[in-house]
Amino acid sequence: MIRIQEIQARLRDAISTSRLTQAELAHKLGVNPSTITRYMRYDKYPALDTFANICEILDLSADEILGL
Repeated sequence: MIRIQEIQARLRDAISTSRLTQAELAHKLGVNPSTITRYMRYDKYPALDTFANICEILDLSADEILGL
């Protein structure tokens, strides 16, 4: 069974190891940098479209982040 905490951890790791800063990622997504900080702290989940855009920007497979 897939757990949201595992998805969040993989997403956080992917953002942390990307070549982009959180501010750069926020700019590319058109969101406030504090939104990315909240994703990193597990305070907030990205909307589905934002999740898809994060995967595209970071050149990630959504399946990999989702653990599929």
